Amino acid sequence: MKRAGQKVVAGTEAPGMSQTSKKQKTSLYGSGFGESDLCTSMDWGSLPHHVILRVFQFLTLVDRARASSVCRRWNEVFHIPDLWRRFEFELSQPATSYLKSTHPDLIQQIIKRHADHLQYVSFKVDSSTESAEAACDILSQLVNCSIKTLGLISTAKPSFMNVSKAHFASALTVVFVNSKSLSSIKIDDTPLDDPSLKVLVANNSDTLKLLKMSSCPHVSPAGILCVADQCHGLKELALNYYILSDELLLALSSEKHVDLEHLRIDVVSENPGQVQFHTIKKQSWDALVKHSPKVNIVMYFFLYEDEFDVFFREETPVTHLYFGRAVSKAMLGRIGMNCPRLIELVVCANGLQPLDDELIQIAERCKNLTAMGLGECEVTCRGFIEFVKMCGGRLTQLSIMEEVLIPDSDYSLDRLHLEVSKHLGRMWFPDMMPTW
Repeated sequence: MKRAGQKVVAGTEAPGMSQTSKKQKTSLYGSGFGESDLCTSMDWGSLPHHVILRVFQFLTLVDRARASSVCRRWNEVFHIPDLWRRFEFELSQPATSYLKSTHPDLIQQIIKRHADHLQYVSFKVDSSTESAEAACDILSQLVNCSIKTLGLISTAKPSFMNVSKAHFASALTVVFVNSKSLSSIKIDDTPLDDPSLKVLVANNSDTLKLLKMSSCPHVSPAGILCVADQCHGLKELALNYYILSDELLLALSSEKHVDLEHLRIDVVSENPGQVQFHTIKKQSWDALVKHSPKVNIVMYFFLYEDEFDVFFREETPVTHLYFGRAVSKAMLGRIGMNCPRLIELVVCANGLQPLDDELIQIAERCKNLTAMGLGECEVTCRGFIEFVKMCGGRLTQLSIMEEVLIPDSDYSLDRLHLEVSKHLGRMWFPDMMPTW
């Protein structure tokens, strides 16, 4: 048999073939018994359970169900608990969604036969309220579950927000009360409320490690304080800025609390020009970093320029900054002055004023900076090269659109990529705008 990339000469064996391999080959293919005959005569129904199980884990749900009808042995494997520990329910309305919905009969079979096996569960719903309500109905039936991970995902607009708060809270309560081993919960854009969090904490305080609950308007600072005070193993937390407070940071910094690894904060303008953002004291940030010195503080900003006033006026230990809308030169200047722990900076847009001075200041003061991305901004080639020269090889990610860079008397775009590559220690080119 000829293998790709290997030349087989008549009368010789492939290089490196041992005597044992030769004997095995003779026993299998001797007397005219070829490899194709072996495949034809193999009884696929006699494969060990663990082999069939491994194959099933790579199949789509539809193919897995079809394979279960091949023979009795494969059908037995189809119902092994290990195959149903991880499951994603896809719920959609066929007239309005591209999602392929999980068949209702299969959902009922899972609830009937495998609810107590489910450990890693997510619900992916389209933009319809009906799909979100269906997800809540399924949650309400998981009374014998021992779920460890729960995710509620809206693929378009946040459809869970259209479900009545009572219906949603009732469904979550079933899982929170019966699981008692939840370690990871991702329920952004939902009508989660403080009473639901108290139920969660009362039943899962010893196991909860990750809680993502951005854009949950019914949760108050008191609700998240309850989590911070009692879930001492919490490692990752994601929430909106309006919930963040000095009291919360101090609660996360208490001696009984373990080290927090990730704190994600979404700063979003719900009502442009009508929200006055509060200030977090430097002492509160310092307490958190002193208690959890390796914590990553990630902030996503979706504000208008006149709403940034309260941020970064004094030292802030943020490590990752993402600006989804335009941000002023003055704001970027403050980041260079007051964000010494900064690791990654992504600026979607700025305007038509070159950011040379601001980038150089960031390079000077942010000694941990390893990743930079610039969208609709302007930087002279000379200023950009100076920035890269100061950062050097520690810039592991550098994504700059070609349109951002302004040629000057010293550097053209052709020369720029060579100069930047030299300082980075690897070949680098600016990103190109797609032509399609």
